[in-house]
Amino acid sequence: MDDDGSIYFIEVNPRIQVEHTVTEEVIDHDLIKEQIKIAAGEPISGKNYIPQMHAIECRINAEDVYNDFRPSPGKITSFHSSKGHGVRVDTHVYAGYSVPPYYDSMIAKLICRAQTREECITKMARALDEFIVEGIKTTVPFHQQLMRDENFRSGNFHTGFLQTFEMEKPEK
Repeated sequence: MDDDGSIYFIEVNPRIQVEHTVTEEVIDHDLIKEQIKIAAGEPISGKNYIPQMHAIECRINAEDVYNDFRPSPGKITSFHSSKGHGVRVDTHVYAGYSVPPYYDSMIAKLICRAQTREECITKMARALDEFIVEGIKTTVPFHQQLMRDENFRSGNFHTGFLQTFEMEKPEK
């Protein structure tokens, strides 16, 4: 926005965003279905949705969090995703799938929804503890530590928070 109050857009993304799952969860509405309706020439609801819930999305990437988030391609030997009320997993991987080194390293999106932020964080912590990927390194340990961090849990963070966040290395 400039000094006169005029608004300018520097970017327009005419596609669904990877974070659309959070919006879907807090408003309880299928945005992909609406997008397909538009493409088919059908009218959409046109309703204004008000967020009713809290949601958190953790992107599970094939990366080594203890080695500067270096990509971790390879064969997934075991895969178990979290389940339960208010837990959503969007993924394409399975036990036996080989993560290639050529593309985006995201292998799943783990989304949790709850009535309060505190409940949502607690639910996400449980879901991360139940999320098992063997054969490659993933960002699960990073998200687990983030969900336990008192500054994150209390809402005491900012856009530079991750530059100061220190990962605890596992004991050998």
